[in-house]
Amino acid sequence: MGPHDPGMRKPHLETKQPDQYADPRRLKVTIIGLGLIGGSLAKAMREKLEMRDITAVDRDSSALGLALEQGVIGKGLVTPDETVYGSDIIFICTPVGQIPAYIDELAPKVKDTCIITDAGSTKGAIVSHVERLPRSFRFIGGHPMAGTEKSGYLNSLPHLFENAFYILTPARGAAEESVKTLSSLVEAIGAIPVVMTAEEHDMAVAGISHLPHVVAAALVNTVKDIDNDTGRLQTLSAGGFRDITRIASSSPGMWENIALSNRDHLLEVLKQMEQKLSDFVGFLENGDSGQIYDFFDSAKLFRDSISDYGQGLLPRIHRIIVDVQDRPGIIGEIATILGHHNINIKNIYVANSRESEQGCLVITLPDTDSVNMAFDLLTETGYKVFRNK
Repeated sequence: MGPHDPGMRKPHLETKQPDQYADPRRLKVTIIGLGLIGGSLAKAMREKLEMRDITAVDRDSSALGLALEQGVIGKGLVTPDETVYGSDIIFICTPVGQIPAYIDELAPKVKDTCIITDAGSTKGAIVSHVERLPRSFRFIGGHPMAGTEKSGYLNSLPHLFENAFYILTPARGAAEESVKTLSSLVEAIGAIPVVMTAEEHDMAVAGISHLPHVVAAALVNTVKDIDNDTGRLQTLSAGGFRDITRIASSSPGMWENIALSNRDHLLEVLKQMEQKLSDFVGFLENGDSGQIYDFFDSAKLFRDSISDYGQGLLPRIHRIIVDVQDRPGIIGEIATILGHHNINIKNIYVANSRESEQGCLVITLPDTDSVNMAFDLLTETGYKVFRNK
């Protein structure tokens, strides 16, 4: 499904937009919320498009000051002003709960040709809110399917959106030309625009993002409860357990907001998962080996069909595992090899619990290119190296 997918709802046609839309460098862009996503958008547009006219709005004056110092933005504001209302495109990159208030403030003040978009992780409530407003304007819901476990402008990256899906959900009044303009800008910063309805989006993210976060939190809380305050399970919970539950470390406040904003869809998929678990409990109680095998086999077949390439909605783990003998200096040797080739190591540790893992030295790296380079270098040096799949 892409920007011209035949299944999307076709908005009414509009007249050709002004010439500045043909050259992204001439666009006047405002980003409201200069955190991880907003900061990464600003950096991507500045670096990849050499965009000069970027204004940022954020209550954090230190983030604005740093972005100005780095030359990422041209103007920083604590609250919107006439500069914002004169923008060609406005990105609202605040928490989901704050987005409607900004839309209400902007809608009556922006120029007719302005495109307003957001970066919230749920779309239905926001698009419905827009379509209830008295003035029709060009709103296109947005959701870049990229991120990290860390937040804030300090952790923003110009390449955050490269090869990541970027969902667009047009509201009534967002004409085809506006969708094309925003799709082109998204492509220009390295992302892959996908146009769908808000309903389709919210059901999709309920399954592939919101449900996993609930499950990860439930899994961690279950292990915490059966630990009986001994701390032994906490000590042994390394390796695979640590990886599959890493998203449980995300902001509780943010996920409270997201869960409530997508409550109906999340309840639907949670009930489906509840049924899956109930079925498995029955198989186990009955000792039904065939059903147990099929349960795991069905999951394996579907999991193995998922591409290893590109970015999905959940942050990817960029790491390699090196099979090494326990001897003095081995970690230093490997770190030196990678360091001499300017490969940045984010984390390195010995996996003490590794029933389902090969090797014992786990190295976390910043991106896929670093993983591939490190894999080739260490393999050529004679080490046995494994990549995550």
